[in-house]
Amino acid sequence: MTTDVTATFEVTGWDERPFDDLQDVPKVTRAVVTRSYAGDVEGTSSTEWLMAYGQDGSATFVGLERIAGTVAGRKGTLVVRHVGTYGDGVARGTLDVVADVGSGDLRSVAGSGTFVADPSGSITLSLED
Repeated sequence: MTTDVTATFEVTGWDERPFDDLQDVPKVTRAVVTRSYAGDVEGTSSTEWLMAYGQDGSATFVGLERIAGTVAGRKGTLVVRHVGTYGDGVARGTLDVVADVGSGDLRSVAGSGTFVADPSGSITLSLED
């Protein structure tokens, strides 16, 4: 059975730091970001991002996010992998639910989706049991 999930999010914390000290090259950083969710996802999350910035301020990123709360009426946690880009004030990415790391009612959930942050955020997921 497939369940389509739509939610909005608000960034509640952002701690970003370079993870190397090379001079005169675009930066690469690690950020820990917290969010709160509303809609088909009710809860909070924590994400660790790795980002590589271009000379123009654009970026490519990967991350792992653990969402805790209720997703489509199911209580527990799930982890999603993010791959995306940032440019012109908008972050966009694809999401994949990481298998076998959920808990509670979300333990066996799989799926994929997308997100946009411009700067308000939205997420869509198609989940399967």
